[in-house]
Amino acid sequence: MTGTKRLSSLAALSVLLLVVCLASVALGARPIPLGAVWEAIVHPLGTETDIIVRSLRVPRTVLGVLAGFALGAAGALMQGHTRNPLADPGLLGVTQGAAFAVVLAVVVLGVHSLYGFIWFGFAGALVASVVVFVLGAVGGRGATPVTLALAGAAVSALLGGLISAVVLGDERGMETYRFWHVGSIAGRDYAVAGQIAPFLVAGLLLAAVNTPGMNTLALGEDVATALGQRVLRTRILGVCAITLLTGSVVAACGPIAFLGLVVPHLARAITGPDYRWLVPFAALIGAILLLAADVLGRVLTEDSFEVGILLAVLGAPVFVFLVRRKGLAHV
Repeated sequence: MTGTKRLSSLAALSVLLLVVCLASVALGARPIPLGAVWEAIVHPLGTETDIIVRSLRVPRTVLGVLAGFALGAAGALMQGHTRNPLADPGLLGVTQGAAFAVVLAVVVLGVHSLYGFIWFGFAGALVASVVVFVLGAVGGRGATPVTLALAGAAVSALLGGLISAVVLGDERGMETYRFWHVGSIAGRDYAVAGQIAPFLVAGLLLAAVNTPGMNTLALGEDVATALGQRVLRTRILGVCAITLLTGSVVAACGPIAFLGLVVPHLARAITGPDYRWLVPFAALIGAILLLAADVLGRVLTEDSFEVGILLAVLGAPVFVFLVRRKGLAHV
């Protein structure tokens, strides 16, 4: 695909994202006309419609866009660094690290507020990813795609067992963990988006810096080294970007399944293997799919399906279809 076509596709996706954002604000258990939405944003009068739009739907939409950007970009980076088409952003142990920290905060420290345990979740994600990277680097050759994947699987399994051991003995901890673990962007206000926004921006910047090196790494580590690429530096940048992006979203929203797994395949079908285009396309597609799933969940039932559940239900068959198509199962 030429640069002009890629720019056109990027513009089309941006317009589609805007349409989905409007749908996210206007649609739900109570549909609101776009005119009323505009009035609620520009000239609020304190009516019930104003409260729904300004306090519930707009913050939910903003957080959905941020989370979609982060998980889409992180998924592309994760699959590129591990050279594994089945890898998702949680492979570095980020998801289970955040979950374990949240469980400890709830059960041991008695923290039950989202604003309280979001920082514990982020800290747990950081610690888990560092442990995985250190374990993956043991052996003298540094962190490789295989060792990172194996270390991530081992740490995730260990933390998963510890989480079960802790929450099974504490009923209140189980309830809080179950609510958080579903994966949702509902019930979060601007403060939550504001808490994670700096980390998301830093992660996206690191991802942009990381993309040229990933194109070289795709040729193989030996070739990349021969071409002058600093492989260890590229790996560390990638792990830091993935951790910041995934850790902040998981801490705020809980684990959202399949998005970071499916989106890179969709983006790669449009852009090809060039990560300078693949990462921004994956970020846009991630935001579009996450918001679209959230809107669909609100429209289908009055109580609404949480976005994590709906993406898991819809994502599995879509992913099976994608990986069976020729060319999409290779990274």
